[in-house]
Amino acid sequence: MKAWLPVALVSLTLVGCQMMEPGPPPERIEVIDIGDPQRPDVERPDAERPAPTPGRIARQVAFPASEYAALPKSGTAAISGRLSLNGTPGTGETISVAPVTTYSAEAAEHALAGRAVEPADPRAREYTHTARTDGNGNFSLQGLPPGEFYVSGSVVNPSNGQRQVILRQVSLRNGQRLEVNLSR
Repeated sequence: MKAWLPVALVSLTLVGCQMMEPGPPPERIEVIDIGDPQRPDVERPDAERPAPTPGRIARQVAFPASEYAALPKSGTAAISGRLSLNGTPGTGETISVAPVTTYSAEAAEHALAGRAVEPADPRAREYTHTARTDGNGNFSLQGLPPGEFYVSGSVVNPSNGQRQVILRQVSLRNGQRLEVNLSR
């Protein structure tokens, strides 16, 4: 593990590549295409990167294509669990399972500080698994690869109307079934 990761992840139990900004629940996950869709394997120079999305922190870590290329996209592991805030289930919310990389660690660090980063590079979606919670906040994801992952979800806090991100970091082996409680 990189020397700076423990500091950024001390109170982190899990994180996603893409964080949602505070406010009312989004209707959908926002995705901004970065890169040439005809050449997804080619990274764009910094000068060609689009301006950051208003209200979000610009990413300082470029998408590490070679780091992601070494990761498996599927496997036989599974994660299930429940998303809740102060005992209230997070119903109809998106749960993300993203590999721990230098790219996702940057988003985790900002999320822990309560800041949203610009949307993730579309190539990261190939490695990020998502599910929706049911009426009781329960979720289940199958076909996950082995490795280190951030599991994340967000819930609107009824006391202040702010969206709060809940993160956990987990390690998976092929064939493993893991229960993850995303609660605060």
